[in-house]
Amino acid sequence: MKLLEKLFDRTRPQFEPGGRWHLLRPLAQGTEAFFFGSNETTHAAPHARDPLDSKRFMMMVIIALFPAFLASVYFFGLRVIAMMAVSYIAGGIVEVAFAILRKKDIHEGFFVTGFLFPLVVPPTTPLWVVAVGVVFGVLVGKEVFGGTGRNLFNPVLVGRAFLAVAYPRPLASGFVIPGDWPWGRLTEYVTLANTDAISGATPLVLGKQGQYASLMDLLLGSVTGSAGETAALAILIGGVFLCMVRVANYRNVVGILGTVFVFSAILHQADPSRFGPPLWHLLAGGLFLGAFFMATDPVTSPATNGGKWVYGILIGVLVVLIRNFSGWVEGVMFAILLGNLASPLIDEVFIGLRMRRLQREE
Repeated sequence: MKLLEKLFDRTRPQFEPGGRWHLLRPLAQGTEAFFFGSNETTHAAPHARDPLDSKRFMMMVIIALFPAFLASVYFFGLRVIAMMAVSYIAGGIVEVAFAILRKKDIHEGFFVTGFLFPLVVPPTTPLWVVAVGVVFGVLVGKEVFGGTGRNLFNPVLVGRAFLAVAYPRPLASGFVIPGDWPWGRLTEYVTLANTDAISGATPLVLGKQGQYASLMDLLLGSVTGSAGETAALAILIGGVFLCMVRVANYRNVVGILGTVFVFSAILHQADPSRFGPPLWHLLAGGLFLGAFFMATDPVTSPATNGGKWVYGILIGVLVVLIRNFSGWVEGVMFAILLGNLASPLIDEVFIGLRMRRLQREE
């Protein structure tokens, strides 16, 4: 790392205004920040600031996603790594282009977007489809709003929703039965061309037919699904870590998972032959991944504590309604996007109530 630090020190003047590569300054600063955090200090009080900022904040999310990523590579093979590389390259080009155009730094939020996007698509999704999805998500989901911090919707889900509407066939045919113990598919590179014998239906699709996967299979990941959503235990480990370090707010998560459990339990009690059991609903599909890693996005979720509870409950209700009463087998993606849409209004209501309460106390 010392050699890398010296390299940055030596080349930094070339990226400053007036330097030979000044147009690439956002890329250079983003790369340096990824490895070393902020290199800025002050010459007056409060003097130096530790780089415990949003860069390291986002790095915590990536660390928390690693158990799910490693599980996805184990169960579905090396293609997940290729999808990750394509996601970073394609989305990174858009991010760098807009940073140069706006003459601003590359925001660290893309590190999470690029890492998370391959985990929400089927494991054999064509690489060009992955590229189109992440480019659309970054461009339409974030950059058209003015960049990170101004976006209304989660860019990962915007890209995923676009693919679900524009390219349903390659997505629907991209689900693969996971590899078995002890090596999974670690040595395989699975594509659409060689999945005829191993493609399979997801637990949510089978659940519509009254066939419910065992809770142990859902917990450990021995089921078909999107690359990073099948191993509920791996996601839970990373999600709990995020809540413990207070990167993710527990109110969002508890609101979503608690509502899904209670609402689905009521429906299951009313008609067990039609509605799945509550624990199955919690572990199947992308609920854990969405609740811990997307619904907790600080930009697109409410800022008020009361609003977080309402936001979580709203998403939980929408998940159960979409899963059980619509033509879509999975409701997490659309539920969170609708929650994003309602987030500013929820905050406005709670802030207004708080202001009126303070005025009465004066």
